[in-house]
Amino acid sequence: MSNAMYNKMWHQTQEALNSLLDTESQKMMEPQKNQVFIFQMLATFYIKYVQIFRNLENVYDQIVHPQKRILIRKILDAVMGRILELKNEMVELELTEFHYFDDILQDLKLEPKYQVKPIPLEEAVKLIQIAERARQGRLRAMFMKQIYLQEYRAKQARLLGDKVADVSAAALRIQKVWRGFHQCKRTERQRREEMIFLGMNPPPLFNEVSAAMIQADRLCHLRNKVQIKHEEEYRDALVTIKDDLKLTEGPDIKENLQDQIRHWFIECRNLTGTFPDYPNEEEGGSAIIFSNKTPQQVIDDIVASQDEEEKTKKKKKEKKPKKEKKEKETKETKEKNKEEEEMWKMSPSVFLHTMEEGNSVYKDLWKNKDESWNFPQDYDPELIKEDKRKELESEIRVQVDELMRQELKNLKLAVNREKELSARTGKKKGGKKKNKKKKGRKGKKDKDLTVDRTIESLYKELVEEGLLIQALKVSLSDYIGEYSYLGTSLRQVSIEPMPSLLDVRQLITLYAILPLGSAAVHEKAPLVKSLLLAGPSGVGKKMLVHAICTETGANLFNLSAANITGKYPGKSGLQMMLHVVFKVARKLQPSVVWIGDTEKTFYKKVPHAERKMEPKRLKKQLPKMLKLLKPDDRILIVGTTKRPFDAELQPFCKAYQKIILVPRPDYASRYVLWKEIIQRHGGVITDTLSVSCLAKITDGFTQGHIVQVVKEVLTERRIRQQSHKPLTALEFIASLTSMNPVYQEEEDSFKDWYAKTPMGKKRALALTGGNKENEKDKGKKEKKGKKEKKKK
Repeated sequence: MSNAMYNKMWHQTQEALNSLLDTESQKMMEPQKNQVFIFQMLATFYIKYVQIFRNLENVYDQIVHPQKRILIRKILDAVMGRILELKNEMVELELTEFHYFDDILQDLKLEPKYQVKPIPLEEAVKLIQIAERARQGRLRAMFMKQIYLQEYRAKQARLLGDKVADVSAAALRIQKVWRGFHQCKRTERQRREEMIFLGMNPPPLFNEVSAAMIQADRLCHLRNKVQIKHEEEYRDALVTIKDDLKLTEGPDIKENLQDQIRHWFIECRNLTGTFPDYPNEEEGGSAIIFSNKTPQQVIDDIVASQDEEEKTKKKKKEKKPKKEKKEKETKETKEKNKEEEEMWKMSPSVFLHTMEEGNSVYKDLWKNKDESWNFPQDYDPELIKEDKRKELESEIRVQVDELMRQELKNLKLAVNREKELSARTGKKKGGKKKNKKKKGRKGKKDKDLTVDRTIESLYKELVEEGLLIQALKVSLSDYIGEYSYLGTSLRQVSIEPMPSLLDVRQLITLYAILPLGSAAVHEKAPLVKSLLLAGPSGVGKKMLVHAICTETGANLFNLSAANITGKYPGKSGLQMMLHVVFKVARKLQPSVVWIGDTEKTFYKKVPHAERKMEPKRLKKQLPKMLKLLKPDDRILIVGTTKRPFDAELQPFCKAYQKIILVPRPDYASRYVLWKEIIQRHGGVITDTLSVSCLAKITDGFTQGHIVQVVKEVLTERRIRQQSHKPLTALEFIASLTSMNPVYQEEEDSFKDWYAKTPMGKKRALALTGGNKENEKDKGKKEKKGKKEKKKK
């Protein structure tokens, strides 16, 4: 794609964003009661923002104009933040971390491939009848044709004699064999084509990289080089253009500012009788007074402020209203507040204003801009001049303010010498007054225990101690799985579906990767300080931790109970360890603090074999460290556990803000896993290897099991033999027999544990709708009745 195509894509995306902002601002003003309607509205906004985010991400990655990329990045961060805000709204509304948008995707014409529009029953019966009658007609025609041919052959045999009959019989037999063979081959080819058409089998040369893809990759690399080149030229231009403006326009700007401020002095003196007080540097100097205002507008403001002061004095003298009126007003306001509380309103957004600002800048600068002169898409010098003029003016204004403050003092001394002299004499008579400041209690600040040490030395120490480890190079796309397409249907029948692997991957993106990857998003979006990944062993919890670090470029700190055993002993040692870890994590953010087998930190009862390890060292310190984390700190604490039910529930749930259940893979995910993992390890999938059979048989087995089996089967020797001995499902099944799967009972125990967490309890209460309370009341009444009977 050319620069023009990406510019067109940007314009289309901005138009979509503009229309979405308009519809969202209208919907935000309308209070709603219906929870289903509210969720559909939020989900629709969420899906549309995700589409805009993907398009903007693509544009930002490929466009080469440096000034456009700055604006696109600003809007992109705001869109990311808005996605997180909408996700937070949906979680608070539905009281679950997982949401399903099947019906909404269908309404937006973004339905998955498997969905088909339903047809009426009568029409379906007619279609079946037509198909069945046609099938019977074809069979009858074939049967009649065979009878006709048999009669014809018998007739020919009688007429021509035995010799000809023998030759014709031999020819018929040869024809029969050949036609059978030819038809078998034809049927096999048609079956393969049909499976490819249905998407059940990959097309030929599917795994081979096409010439178009190679060309596209080459162009992407070239664009990245051009981006870097244009960025460097733009940075150099920022310095050179500013220096040129300082020489050419600097003196004129200084003179204009001085004249403007002198005019303000004189007008204030004429209107009020005294010279004004000059604003301090901390307040902003003269920039506060003349912020986008002419001298005449400043004078009008002074006159208006005087009028307002006189009006307030008059109002104070008037009588106060009666108490009865006040009581009526308070009652009315209370009733209105109650009605408003019942109605749902979307919480105010931090990012909408940024998106609107970016959109207005786009409309003013780039929408109708003629760029025919700028074919290579280099920086625009006129835009740099506009920005640097403002910057230069603010720098010169600081110098002018110092000069004008002195000039104002001289004017005041010249005009009001007598008043100043009398004021000084009054001060001398009164004597010196000591300004005693009340000593207030200062807030406790954390002492820096390593003031005299550099970050490099602390970093080295943590690496040597094994607390700072190197993250494995694993991308989030390597966490393979499939979406759950029946989530909405199951929830409509009051069945809570188990999340799929791609649902988990989506949550990791929202709660970990997007906030850690962008400082602007992390500061303003709903803050997630800690995250817990709970699930059976082998489902990829550690892999997700490493993927977060790879995608965001974060440092990985390992504070697992087994890893910190014997390191920094004692209370002071523990305090020093946490201080060093979080100091380095803040300086070199983004950072991920990983606590593996985190249930050990919150054990109900420490096993006898693990008492020497002191697994509960971090139990009291972890909540304290979470409180110290601020929105500026791009630090995420991630815990992983395979036995969450061994931990004390209350402190465990307080420590981890978000809890994500990582399930065992379902059939669709297993099918994708087998295909991908076999191909990645050098295997070739042919008709002899039934992947669907493998996916069906391996119910309960995790990703770890599948990877282990594939590694055992696909040795170097077996990979070489594939050309004359294709892979079969039996080879993989044999290796599975020695492994223990995750049974349904173990998965149910995770579900039961999650139901006891704060989010799980809220969800259960919302589904029952208060039925539990009624049941408790009934139970109490029944117990009282039994007691009374016993007394009688």
